[in-house]
Amino acid sequence: MNTSIVIALPKIEDAKKIRTVLNRYGFTVAAVCNSGANALASISELDGGVLLCGYHLQDMYYRDLLDYMPDYFEMLLMASRGVISEAPTSILCVGMPLKVGDLVNTVSMMLSQIERRWKKDKKKPKQRSWKEQNYISNAKMLLMERNHLSEDDAYRYIQKCSMDSGTNMVETAQMVLMLLYDSV
Repeated sequence: MNTSIVIALPKIEDAKKIRTVLNRYGFTVAAVCNSGANALASISELDGGVLLCGYHLQDMYYRDLLDYMPDYFEMLLMASRGVISEAPTSILCVGMPLKVGDLVNTVSMMLSQIERRWKKDKKKPKQRSWKEQNYISNAKMLLMERNHLSEDDAYRYIQKCSMDSGTNMVETAQMVLMLLYDSV
């Protein structure tokens, strides 16, 4: 997945200046806009990333935008110290007037965290549906009944056959069920 940066500020000229700064430091900005609706539209077309936004856009405040933002995007609020002190702790903030080093380091850190989270989520085994789990359970039961295996041994047998044949466990369980039912 590609991480992207979207900038939403009330003055489009300011957003373009920040895009130029980020481009200079090697970041690619996917969209620049001055309204929350445009920011959300841009975000919906992207895999994930960071939304840099101001306190108040043309059509909504940052808190409204946060409510509508998908989980795969993080917000970086650029605002005055007073606004930052009232911001929720879930939002990272950069104080105005903006320091280029702070902005670049914060965006870099946020993009790295998002990448790490994606890699971690990718490593998690996906949950099997009820139907898929049922195939495996039925195949285990049949192996336990017919071959007098324990539940652990039946599971390991399906797992080993799955690895040996290069198919996933659900397909292997379906093959075991077909083979054992055909032999009846």
